[in-house]
Amino acid sequence: MFISKAYAATQTAGGSDIFLQLLPFLLIFVIIYFLILRPQQKRVKAHRDMVHSVQKGDTVVTQGGILGKVTKVIDANEVQIEIADGVKVKIVRSMIAEVRGK
Repeated sequence: MFISKAYAATQTAGGSDIFLQLLPFLLIFVIIYFLILRPQQKRVKAHRDMVHSVQKGDTVVTQGGILGKVTKVIDANEVQIEIADGVKVKIVRSMIAEVRGK
């Protein structure tokens, strides 16, 4: 009976307004996930699989642009490549940018 019009107007706002306010942020997150995050995860997985499949005799290109032939697989993290006749270098597997085959 004695409720002011301003107080009554604020009480009509329901829980659906919160959902409508968060909806644009949810849509932006979904768009970012499908356009940026998901393709990046696929690239990382493909690179990881390529690096772990390196074998002796493969020709590789390092992140620095050095071409070499894998002469020895040292362990899960390192390989030895020959970049010139008699010049062998140990590198970390994650620094391999491309495997060109045998």
